[in-house]
Amino acid sequence: MTRSREQAVALDLADPLGPLREQFELPPGQLYLDGNSLGVLPRATAGRVQQVVRGEWGQDLIASWNRAGWMHLPQRVGDKIARLVGAGAGELVVADSTSVNLFKALAAALSMAREDRPAARRILSERSNFPTDLYIAESLAADRGFELELVDRDRLEASLDTGVAVLMLTHVNYRDGHLHDMAALSARAHAVGATTLWDLAHSAGAVPVDLKAEGADFAVGCGYKYLNGGPGAPAFVWVSPHHAGRFRQPLSGWMGHAAPFEFSPGYRPAAGVARYLCGTPPVLSLAALECGVDTVLAAEPLGGMAALRAKSLALTRLFAELVETRCAAHGFTLESPRDDARRGSQVCLSWPRGPAGGAFAVVQALIARGVVGDFRAGDGGGHPDILRFGFTPLYTRFVDAWDAVEHLRQVMEGKEWQRPEHSTRQAVT
Repeated sequence: MTRSREQAVALDLADPLGPLREQFELPPGQLYLDGNSLGVLPRATAGRVQQVVRGEWGQDLIASWNRAGWMHLPQRVGDKIARLVGAGAGELVVADSTSVNLFKALAAALSMAREDRPAARRILSERSNFPTDLYIAESLAADRGFELELVDRDRLEASLDTGVAVLMLTHVNYRDGHLHDMAALSARAHAVGATTLWDLAHSAGAVPVDLKAEGADFAVGCGYKYLNGGPGAPAFVWVSPHHAGRFRQPLSGWMGHAAPFEFSPGYRPAAGVARYLCGTPPVLSLAALECGVDTVLAAEPLGGMAALRAKSLALTRLFAELVETRCAAHGFTLESPRDDARRGSQVCLSWPRGPAGGAFAVVQALIARGVVGDFRAGDGGGHPDILRFGFTPLYTRFVDAWDAVEHLRQVMEGKEWQRPEHSTRQAVT
């Protein structure tokens, strides 16, 4: 247990990953614990985007599709992300948003089920899965004659039977940071004939993932959280090589055609995962995302994802322990798993002793002090309001965890959360 601020500073001085923090533009006077929602700006990004704008677009114009390799950005950046999630070269592409990619992958998975196991008519997911994933599954289920079944986390394995067509889960739960055992759940799904679809939005770049070794069939993920690609950065999609060439996804745009510049009236899907592309690549966003992915790959000589994971666990463990000791009088409950093997890279707290809306006000009071986390509302079905803090090991320090808890203690002891301005909600919480 780190019992003093000086001990936290000593941990930072001894941290071999510490120099990676210099890759980022970090606002002075701010403790940023929201990288699980939006990653910090890499120092290289502004210059790279300026180069694309002024040079490649400004000077070379349309020639840059060939000369600067714009046409191949989805595959080039995809190959870099593949190194972080246990995929091979040419197996993962960057395109569209996580939600759109989930639609494409789930539609393909349902087509597989309809052909191979027509009696399997259920999509199984966790009740607390990220809502947009559930919305998309709900609409596809209705359109294709399937049923979306939602169960509590502890009922997932028992609910996997031969009637399940697709198991669709987010690897790290957005609400409480619970990390699913991808290998065990994929094996259980395959044992009853089901296909697996994993959302890596809260794990790619923060948690080691080995899609092939852990038996995934489809995966999608986000570019603007731990991959530091910038707001609205394009997402990625991976399909197991066993399935990639088997079905066309439903958004059969020209970039997923076998020969886009053939301009033939009929659609011929590209080989492999390239058929999961759709429209023209967003070049400026892809250039920014590549800079963000490079910040994560910079950890490879220092131990790569294993080293980042070890630091992430140490940071989240420290923060949780400090809250429970230094803020013990204020009634916070740790909602994230205590078990390192089951915790992602975030710590989530609830405040059952506080008033309705109190958790939101506490987060706002912290933000006013320069400690940036975020708030996620309860769903009225047993899931409470959440104070959520993300720990990105590339740039978060041990002293940041210490100082953030000290600010939380002062907010509570000074009742700063009771100030009227901290109860005003804006569009994004």
